[in-house]
Amino acid sequence: MLARVSQRVVVVGAGVIGLSCAVRLAEAGFDTHVLARELPLETTSAVAGALWFPYRAEPAAAVERWGRATLTELLALHRDPETGVLLRDGVLLHAEPPQRPAWADALRDLVRLDPVVDPAPGYRHGLGARLPLVDMAVYLPWLRQRLERAGGTVTRMPLPALPERGLVVDATGVSARAMAGDPSVRPVRGQVLLVSNPGITRWLVDEAEAPDGSLTYVLPRTDTVVVGGCAVEDDWDPVPRPELAEQVLARATAVEPKLAGAQVLAHRVGLRPARPAVRLEAVRGAEGTTVHCYGHGGAGVTLSWGCADEVLALVREAAGSEPAR
Repeated sequence: MLARVSQRVVVVGAGVIGLSCAVRLAEAGFDTHVLARELPLETTSAVAGALWFPYRAEPAAAVERWGRATLTELLALHRDPETGVLLRDGVLLHAEPPQRPAWADALRDLVRLDPVVDPAPGYRHGLGARLPLVDMAVYLPWLRQRLERAGGTVTRMPLPALPERGLVVDATGVSARAMAGDPSVRPVRGQVLLVSNPGITRWLVDEAEAPDGSLTYVLPRTDTVVVGGCAVEDDWDPVPRPELAEQVLARATAVEPKLAGAQVLAHRVGLRPARPAVRLEAVRGAEGTTVHCYGHGGAGVTLSWGCADEVLALVREAAGSEPAR
């Protein structure tokens, strides 16, 4: 007997990738259950600045495809204030005349980039754009509620390994190094501050990454601003470092003086799941099929819906040959 569309699917991981995949599966009629060591607001996704922007993700052709699908979805979602998806003008900052990002031409129908002169202190050049900026403190609970409305569940369950039976979606992020036995997965440590918003509406991102991994970005939500950051390879430390926080805030205040005196509300660390290329594939075992979806680097939000669409397609294909359980 072949599986019915109501077949059970277990999604391991409750970050933005896991929840997006689970929403797609549940709304397609699958009996969908998310199991995770960390609940949504405890994940690396909750730390993300969450500007739609392809960062540290390959391969380029797939990133373009997944990014387009996600951008289209976010542009629709921002019309609903309950989602936490904002649409903000901002500038990609450059010291020298910039080259257009590789993705810009392919997405010119969705994103317009315009040259900006003297966009911020210390910068002579920039590229202006209007992009989705997601308040993850709102968006992750909204995704969970959307999943639950479709009949899915989220359960805290620290699994020692991926389930081997039935249909499984592996959205374990950096934990895929152990859970999927994949040594190519490496952490890229990020540290940010969450500060009160003194009236900033324009996001600013310096696209240059210093040799020590220093980054500079200012991402205003509504009442708060995410200030970052860093990208430190192979650093598993989840504890915020005060001296790094001071440096991050100083760099950000230099480009956005309105941050001077802003109240610091929280210090946060997230471990980006870096990999030479995103792994999105189905692997059939003796008793079931696992669809792996991890290795999104700093682009989990940016690629989430596009990847979720492909995960749904792979699960549907696998469900056609899986025995009903």
